[in-house]
Amino acid sequence: MRGSLGVVGAGSWGTAVAALLARRAPTTLWARSADLAAAINSEHANATYLPGIRLPESLRATDDPASVADGAAMLLVAVPSHGFREILERLAPHLAPDVAVVSLTKGIEAPSNKRMSEVVRDVLPQNPVGVLTGPNLAHEIAEGQPAASVVALADPGLAALAQEALHGPTYRVYTSNDVIGCELAGAVKNVIAVAAGMSDGLGFGENTRAALITRGLAELGRVGAALGGQLLTFGGLAGVGDLVATCTSPRSRNRGVGLAIGRGEPLESVLSGMHMVAEGVRTAAPLVELARAVDVEMPIAEQVAAIVAGTTGPRDALASLMGRAARAEWDQGLLRGLLSG
Repeated sequence: MRGSLGVVGAGSWGTAVAALLARRAPTTLWARSADLAAAINSEHANATYLPGIRLPESLRATDDPASVADGAAMLLVAVPSHGFREILERLAPHLAPDVAVVSLTKGIEAPSNKRMSEVVRDVLPQNPVGVLTGPNLAHEIAEGQPAASVVALADPGLAALAQEALHGPTYRVYTSNDVIGCELAGAVKNVIAVAAGMSDGLGFGENTRAALITRGLAELGRVGAALGGQLLTFGGLAGVGDLVATCTSPRSRNRGVGLAIGRGEPLESVLSGMHMVAEGVRTAAPLVELARAVDVEMPIAEQVAAIVAGTTGPRDALASLMGRAARAEWDQGLLRGLLSG
């Protein structure tokens, strides 16, 4: 890709993506903290979020939003969902209207219940918008372990440009035009990962986790199809791939939160001890509201939302799920979608 690239958000995932891009093109990484930006520039490391990883010396960091947006050929945004709109508003005066904005954030904005691409369209209506998603455990990718992801934009030419910028010897990137499906997959899997972590924290084994992952995939398929996503997306890297990684990895923040809750720790103390965001906690309630608006059942997500709200506990939530009426495994609507797709 010709021109410079900008990455907004110097957490673990934003830093890992910036490091990938910096090996191919001039890249600037925006950090909220001036001290962190200075440390990245002088030490070529982000010890707070990616300890032990050497960053490319060509990567430049800044705490000035204007300098990350000015002249950027593409902007990738990796800030938490609750701060996404605010940082876009700060960037808006400095970003050309033809620059694609690619979201790296896997959440839903509250209380608007909007996906990140919808937030981009609110703030930057002239800019093309996309999403990068998949099984993206940041530390593994920064270490150069083999991994794969999908970048989705409605314009196939822009998707190919993003693919070219990101694709490398250890990071394989596929393209898609299903922005809605890819975004919903990223949001839903975080909520299901909280549930999977709770199961582990309660002491249950592989059968229980596998059931949660599989039925979580069914919930993703139902709500994703109802909201305009493509069913095949949910069987790919954005869906199954990310769901499995996030529900099983000891590096998964969302699974980690669920694990602590399942072991009896109060949610407030778990979150206060983290310096990174577990999007599944914030996303559960708006996800359930989205599902109800299109008359879709998401029993696992509903129980996670209830636990986050403090109206039930992990064992009662499990009893509620296991006590649901027996039914056919496949929804006929989803079956028709698969057979006709």
